[in-house]
Amino acid sequence: METPLTKTNPMYRHDNRIVITLDAGGTNFVFGAMRGCEFIVDPVTIPSQAHDLDLCLNAMVKGFETIMSKLDEKPVAISFAFPGPADYPNGIVGGYLPNFPSFRDGVALGPFLREKFNLPVFINNDGDLFAFGEAKAGALPEINARVAALGGKKRYTNLLGYTFGTGFGIGHVLDGKLNTGNNSCVETFCLPSPTNHDVMVEESVAIRAVIREYLRLSGSTETNLTPKDICDIADGNRPGNREAAIESFRLFGEAAGDAMATAITLTDSLIVIGGGLTGAARHIMPALLGRLRSDIHTLGGETLQRVQMKVFDLDDEAEFAAFAHGAARDIKVYGSDRTVTYDPMKRTGVCISKLGASKAISIGAYTYALSQIDSASPEQA
Repeated sequence: METPLTKTNPMYRHDNRIVITLDAGGTNFVFGAMRGCEFIVDPVTIPSQAHDLDLCLNAMVKGFETIMSKLDEKPVAISFAFPGPADYPNGIVGGYLPNFPSFRDGVALGPFLREKFNLPVFINNDGDLFAFGEAKAGALPEINARVAALGGKKRYTNLLGYTFGTGFGIGHVLDGKLNTGNNSCVETFCLPSPTNHDVMVEESVAIRAVIREYLRLSGSTETNLTPKDICDIADGNRPGNREAAIESFRLFGEAAGDAMATAITLTDSLIVIGGGLTGAARHIMPALLGRLRSDIHTLGGETLQRVQMKVFDLDDEAEFAAFAHGAARDIKVYGSDRTVTYDPMKRTGVCISKLGASKAISIGAYTYALSQIDSASPEQA
């Protein structure tokens, strides 16, 4: 059955080409193969051996070979995300990589794999691929399809993708294309915290932040608490300090919203959020949206909106309807009887990923590889 997603993005949803993917974690590598934005074989999991470069690269080769042996035709590319700083256009990974210490001096990973498998190899940041996957087969086409179904005329092409997890990740799609910047360095983790500008915001927008703030506010000495445990406490489904649990997520949402307000002002984009902590969205989103909708002031005492657009919660049906319709009205063309439609409402919106971060990243890797192959001058490692 055709859905809004397939109608808005038929090219890669119905593409028969196969791309090999990899979820590169510091503990395990998870290999897959994707066709038409869907996985087509069972994943293969191999310990990453991240502490030793030789063992790590051997594990990577073994995983790709195992996946390829399961296919009935040759893949057209290898495409995946790698955590941490890198020269992604040239496929070189290096720098501060806590989960991959053997890569810190720089590894020409893309060229190595290309020579080994005689395939184009594309490596990107996981936040970038999350945003790209959501832009090509997730939040962005779904939002545009829903706006059209409600009779709205406006269409959206810019998307910021954020991931809430061990860190605070970001990716940006501009006019339907992945914005990798001049240095593969579009980041959000290092923006200043709204409460202490000498501290990076990721210290307030990460798993460790939720746990730290709950322990501080509750005075608990309980070890091994997870954000899921704290969410259960906030929901009243687990013993603990409920007020402290709710406040730990509120502080998280306020800090995230502050960083997003800066980014959305500079990029004029919609926002989609993914990652494990979105399971606690009901406790995070009110403060996050509150920060996006907050006011700032001039020295003369005037009040203006922090974000120069009306911010909608796109997961709320009533708010989405208002977002779709805007404030369109007909105005006359001077000196004639003709009219044109004018919508003065500048607006944006925030939603939670329906794909989930892992699948969105894989779809991002798949569609990025095919878009590069299909372009006149493919950018391959």
